[in-house]
Amino acid sequence: MRILAIGATGFLGPPTVRRLLDRGHEITILNRSNASIPAGASAIHGDRNRLAELRSEVARLSPELVIDFILSDAGQARELLHTVRGIAGRVLAISSMDVYRACAVLHRLDDGPLESVPLRENAALRTQPAYPKEAMRQLMHLYGWVTEDYDKVPVEQVVLGDSEIPGTVLRLPMVYGEGDPLHRLWPILKRVQDGRAVIVLEEKLASWRAARGYVGNVAAAIALAAESRQSEGRVYNVAEEPAYSELEWTRRVAAAAGWDGRIAVLPAERAPAHLRVLYNLDQHWVADTSLFRRELGYHEPVELADALRLTVEWELANAPTRVDERMFDYAAEDQAIAAD
Repeated sequence: MRILAIGATGFLGPPTVRRLLDRGHEITILNRSNASIPAGASAIHGDRNRLAELRSEVARLSPELVIDFILSDAGQARELLHTVRGIAGRVLAISSMDVYRACAVLHRLDDGPLESVPLRENAALRTQPAYPKEAMRQLMHLYGWVTEDYDKVPVEQVVLGDSEIPGTVLRLPMVYGEGDPLHRLWPILKRVQDGRAVIVLEEKLASWRAARGYVGNVAAAIALAAESRQSEGRVYNVAEEPAYSELEWTRRVAAAAGWDGRIAVLPAERAPAHLRVLYNLDQHWVADTSLFRRELGYHEPVELADALRLTVEWELANAPTRVDERMFDYAAEDQAIAAD
């Protein structure tokens, strides 16, 4: 296929593009920067917020599929469909599991009842913002494509509601792996690297479960959906199974780094202040991925042990340059452990 990939030079884009190239597809990446383009792909430069100005270039490419990695709001989604109408055969939109109402409950932006898990694709969607204001500011700082109007719920509605262009939506989990701008494993690995004999977890966080996915496996899922016409008009959850508790996840990550210490689980009132979580951790964020696995035959090409090994190696070689040292108050942790 001829594929146009929008915003494919960040975290998820390059491994997805490389996988599609290896399978013989022609890839053109639309990006506003001069970021490195995977060997074998072509590129056109332009602002995704001014896509309509690029319609003639898109028409020249005549893509059979458009994969948009960085749709942030409904306005962008409408402009995308306007730009590719009559040109592209399909649109694949990368979404997030933050569309579920469970996300707003977790972040205490919806004070209604808990959502039952695992979350299936027909679970209730948010009517509140996805994240608190401070978290949104951090996301906008980290990800240049995130807009002030960020909301994947209306993005999905626009993509799936078009009567002329078939759409597919993939709801992704918390993605970890090489290149992760959030360095999701670093809070564990820094403690390992600093020689901590005990890692402290607040009790409710220790039992909290969330959907995760290794970047290489998520890239494989995107490529699979791209190649499958059966995915037209469908929404799929993508995540690893099982969804481990934070306690088990910490244990596995630390073990992958060669750590053999102890994990201390403390009640919130005895945990150090910097380790207390303000979210509603009674709300788990676990997804059912059986539909994607059953309909498209998906399975993870990279086993969890290898995924963690590769991620740990990358994290240790690429430690974040800015670390909030307040989150590593070892004196307070030692005091809490001693009182346990």
